[in-house]
Amino acid sequence: MRDRCHIPAWTLIAALILLLAMGSPAPAAGPQIVFQHPEPSAEDQTTAEMKKRAQRQLDQQRQEQMKRDADKLLQLATELKHYVDQSNQNILSLEVMKKAAEIEKLAKSVREKMKAN
Repeated sequence: MRDRCHIPAWTLIAALILLLAMGSPAPAAGPQIVFQHPEPSAEDQTTAEMKKRAQRQLDQQRQEQMKRDADKLLQLATELKHYVDQSNQNILSLEVMKKAAEIEKLAKSVREKMKAN
């Protein structure tokens, strides 16, 4: 009356281990680290916007100053030409030398501002 089939215990254990191994995902090789950038706070965003706005304002002021300097260079160059036209080959006025020095100084200033851009 032994209808039941007799299966050794080690066979059942091996089948159970095999089923569990097949059904579970493979273990990770090591701990996984996920870097997430924190969302910038409202204060950080406000500070960044203020910095951008200040930089734009500085750039605009520098541009306006370069335009004024260029206008001044044109005026000085025109004055220098006028003084040179009035002088002759034997006379070089002190005013001509001063204008030339002023032009040189202003031109260097404009060049430095352009480099900063």
